Amino acid sequence: MPHFAPAPRWQRLTAHVPPGQVLRFLAVGLWNTGFGYASFALLTHLLAAKYPRFGYLAAAALSSMLNISIAFLGYKWFVFKTRGNYVREWLRCVAVYGSSIVIGLMLLPLLVFLLRWLWGLDAAAPYLAGALLACFNAAYNFVGNKAFTFKGVGA
Repeated sequence: MPHFAPAPRWQRLTAHVPPGQVLRFLAVGLWNTGFGYASFALLTHLLAAKYPRFGYLAAAALSSMLNISIAFLGYKWFVFKTRGNYVREWLRCVAVYGSSIVIGLMLLPLLVFLLRWLWGLDAAAPYLAGALLACFNAAYNFVGNKAFTFKGVGA
């Protein structure tokens, strides 16, 4: 059976991340992405009746606040395995996620507009835009949490 070696560029990118941490991150990240998107979609649906054109923005902001705390606990307990420092690490996690929320809130209307304009999507555009941003946020938040929230933890 042939052995395929990882590309040198990939090795350089991942050399500072312990293999077990990557697998745990992927598992917690899958949960966070599913939970986060489900809460966004549910709130978008609930707010659509009262705010049909821009309810998705309020849904994004509200679901993000809930999802930050859920993600923080997953990262703390299962990915980076830190002890203590709950308040300090949670505040740092809020800073990382807060910056991704700001980026997301700026990009979401643009993505919704582009999806509606380029592909003629209307009601589905906020949902697809939210899914696209969830992929971006997964990578952004791992790097931010690794480098800032749980800095120096290599469990």
